[in-house]
Amino acid sequence: MGQYLEFAGNHPLLVAGFVVVVIMLIMNEFKRKLLGFNEVSINDAVRLINKDDAVTLDVREDKEFREGHILNAVNIPLGLLEGRLNEIEKHKQAPVVVYCRSGQRAAKACAVLKRQGFTSTHKLNGGMMAWVDANMPINRTK
Repeated sequence: MGQYLEFAGNHPLLVAGFVVVVIMLIMNEFKRKLLGFNEVSINDAVRLINKDDAVTLDVREDKEFREGHILNAVNIPLGLLEGRLNEIEKHKQAPVVVYCRSGQRAAKACAVLKRQGFTSTHKLNGGMMAWVDANMPINRTK
């Protein structure tokens, strides 16, 4: 124990940086637990879609959706989500992968879904921008 204290005394900035990183990790975990949804990577989202039959929910506006979306995604713009929940009501127990352009609207949508009783909501980390950057397939409708 004495060696740790000696190290901390000799390297205060290093120890302070370590403490800050640990606190940030703990806060991130608490935030994730409180929000009630997970952030998933592109690979995890593909796994959920292919293996667990996850529903993909696009909360962007109609014009953005037509420019390109994940195959078989359901489009319900964030502003209309609470009024159109009946369209995805039957998937309350299934995994739902929610995405928007970059992730901000999707986080709000996940919170709405959680309040409405959806049990397995996942926000696509980086949204459609990350999906396109990863060269994943998109569907375009005109």
